[in-house]
Amino acid sequence: MDKEARRTKYDIYADVIEVIAKKGVCSLTRVSYGANMPVDRAKKILAFLVSHGFIREVLIGERKKYRATKWGLEYLETFKRMKRFFAALKE
Repeated sequence: MDKEARRTKYDIYADVIEVIAKKGVCSLTRVSYGANMPVDRAKKILAFLVSHGFIREVLIGERKKYRATKWGLEYLETFKRMKRFFAALKE
């Protein structure tokens, strides 16, 4: 992606799911840092993704963590495939 181009909400969803998928299980702070966004915004994105089944909350001890679901991983793969498709059309 161009450095000057802004991320779409779909880019952000993919970034968040990818951060979680790479680590397996992530905290809110780790997602925030990994997806390069403020914690308050990451919290809203995570709530949206949880409510739509792309990720799920898990309790580890007393801490809330996030794990990618099968649906979330399918979204990530489809998103990457579509990005490659559109990039090929630009060439």
